[in-house]
Amino acid sequence: MKNILVTASGGPSSLSFTRSLQDADPKGKKYRLIGVDADKLCVHRSQCEKFYLCPKATDPSYIPFILEIIKKESIDFMHTQPEIEVYIVGKNRERILKSGCKLLMPDQKIIELFRDKAKSYHLWKNAGIKVPFNIEINKPEDLKIAFDKFGEDIWIRETIGAAGKGSLSRPTYEVALYHINQSKSWGHCVAAEHLTSRTVTWQSIWFNGSLVVAQARERLGWAFGNRTQSGVTGLTGVGVTISDPGLDELAQKCIMAAGPAPHGIYSVDLTYDKDGVPNPTEINIGKFFTTHHFLTKTGCNMPAILVDLAFSEYKGDFNILNPCKSGMYWLRGMDVVPVLLSKDEIDQKEIEYKKIMSALKQG
Repeated sequence: MKNILVTASGGPSSLSFTRSLQDADPKGKKYRLIGVDADKLCVHRSQCEKFYLCPKATDPSYIPFILEIIKKESIDFMHTQPEIEVYIVGKNRERILKSGCKLLMPDQKIIELFRDKAKSYHLWKNAGIKVPFNIEINKPEDLKIAFDKFGEDIWIRETIGAAGKGSLSRPTYEVALYHINQSKSWGHCVAAEHLTSRTVTWQSIWFNGSLVVAQARERLGWAFGNRTQSGVTGLTGVGVTISDPGLDELAQKCIMAAGPAPHGIYSVDLTYDKDGVPNPTEINIGKFFTTHHFLTKTGCNMPAILVDLAFSEYKGDFNILNPCKSGMYWLRGMDVVPVLLSKDEIDQKEIEYKKIMSALKQG
C-alpha cells in the first residue's frame, strides 16, 4: 500500500484528486490517503483517511511541517493542487525527495515561467502562437495607454494567481485604477483585448518529454460567475468533453514552446477570439484542473496514471489523445453532487418539455 499525501485536501480540486484515487482503489488496498490543509475549517472537508491542519504555503514553517508529516506517516508520494503550493513545493523538492517521498513535477524554471501570465505571453508570442496583444501595467500611464488601445473592450488580470484573480471585464478607467491601487498590483497585471466567452481546456500528463495522455474539455459556464465583476471564478459550472485535433496540436505547441522535455502535469487554458481561433491564456502548471474527477468518471483517471508513473508502474500506452467519450456533460453547483450526463439525456428532457408545452397550447 502506498501512502499518498494530498495538500489543500479540503479544497475542491484536491477532492477531485482524492476521489479519483478512491475510484481507482474501491477496496482501499492500494492507497492510504493523508491530507493537509491550511484552512482550519476546510480541512474538515477532507475525504482522506487522516488529515492535518498545516501552515500556509507562504509560512516559513510550511516545508518543515510537510517534512514532519512525511516522516510521521511514511509518505511515499505527494501531490499538490493549489498554484502557490506547487511553486513552494517545487522550490523545496530536493528536501522532499531526500526524505524518501516521490514527486512528479515539472522543472522549477518551467513552473516559474508558466505561473506568470506575462512571461508565458511573451513566450508564445515569440513562438508565433496567436495570443491577444498584452500591455503590462506598471504605472497609471500604462493603464491609460491600455484604455486608448482597447477602449471599452478591455480585459485586465493579475499575472500570477488562479481562479480569475484580479480579473476585470470591460471596467471603466476609474474602476480599474481604483482596483489596481487597492490590490497593490502595479507591475503585476496586464491588459488585453477582450476575447469571446468560449473557453476550452486541455489537461495533460507528460513523462520525460513524452506525452502520456491528454483530454480536451469545453467550459460552458463559470459557477457563480454572476458574483464577480469579470464573470470568471475559476470554478467550471458546466463542462463537456470534446475532441479536436487542431486543439491537440495547438496545446502541445504551447507546452513545447518552453522546452523539448515536458514532465508532469500541464493544463492549458484557451479562449476563442472573434475569428474563432483559440488563444492560450495560461497553463496551470504542475496541477490538474479543479474538475478532473469529471474526466475520471468519463473514463480517464489521470491521478491514478500520475501515481503509477511516479512509481514506474504505468502499463498503459503513451500519446493517448482524448480517451473520454465526447459530448459528456459535468454539471456542478454548491452543495450538490456533480451530475454526469450525455447529450441525449439532456435532449430527452427538452423533448418531453416541448411535448407538454405543445399540448398545453393546443388545449
